[in-house]
Amino acid sequence: MQRTTRLLIWMAVAVALTFTASAQQPQKVIGFMTDFDVKDDAVGICKAVMDGVAPGVRIIDITHQSEPYNIAMGARFLAGSAPYFPKDAVFVVVIDPGVGSTRKAIIAKSRVGQFFVLPDNGLLTLIQDRDGIVEAHEITNPAWMIGSGISSTFHGRDIFSPAGAHAARGDDWTQAGPALDVSKLVRLDLHNATIDETGLHGQVIGTDGPFGNLVLNVPAETFSQLGYTLGNHVPIDLAGKHYVFPFVKTFSDVPVGKELFYIDSRGRLSLGINQRNFSETYKVGEGAELTIPKK
Repeated sequence: MQRTTRLLIWMAVAVALTFTASAQQPQKVIGFMTDFDVKDDAVGICKAVMDGVAPGVRIIDITHQSEPYNIAMGARFLAGSAPYFPKDAVFVVVIDPGVGSTRKAIIAKSRVGQFFVLPDNGLLTLIQDRDGIVEAHEITNPAWMIGSGISSTFHGRDIFSPAGAHAARGDDWTQAGPALDVSKLVRLDLHNATIDETGLHGQVIGTDGPFGNLVLNVPAETFSQLGYTLGNHVPIDLAGKHYVFPFVKTFSDVPVGKELFYIDSRGRLSLGINQRNFSETYKVGEGAELTIPKK
């Protein structure tokens, strides 16, 4: 009888331990993005720092080839990738032309539940507009950094990577430093296209990777207000020149080497050339102005 009782007790303990282990939350995924490129050791060093603070942490590279110093591009990539990460993911983003200056290093939490470890330089603008930022703290606690002497030029290694890893392993992120007023976080002057009686007024906000398609600040819903439908030929004044291109569903709807309007994977109007580079062909890039009349 006693033997049976002891066996039952051990079985209950084993079940309890198994339940406890399964209930423990794993480390949060880190989404890592920089403008460092991969030609030297910077990205590897940052990952080594993260793994040193949170051994075995899963790090997903978003890109390390964001255009150097281009905060607006980084903001666009961050907002575009965040929805595909877990709701509690930690993003470490180092596009930081103001490194070593008075700009703040911060951790912010979105209404979705994701964390963003980055410089307060506008990288959060699109996340703030879409998801909302509910709380932010400046990173000032030395325990959340590495080294006794912080480099003035490599905060990706010394501040952002260790702080992101601390957040990913479940440390109390509010201990990173003092709370900030989220309404005073630095914002970029980004806006979507507008429509008036003359038509749509927009801008090229980037190119699509190595393919050279023009990314426009024209959401599909805004473009639809002009009255064009698939198959229509759409006139456009782009960088001071007039063109007419077909609005189609995808590249193969036009012959190789021909231009097209299409709605890209992020729901924006874009311009491309089937199997060619629009930006190089037309010598048009980020910042170019455009107008499209109503149908």
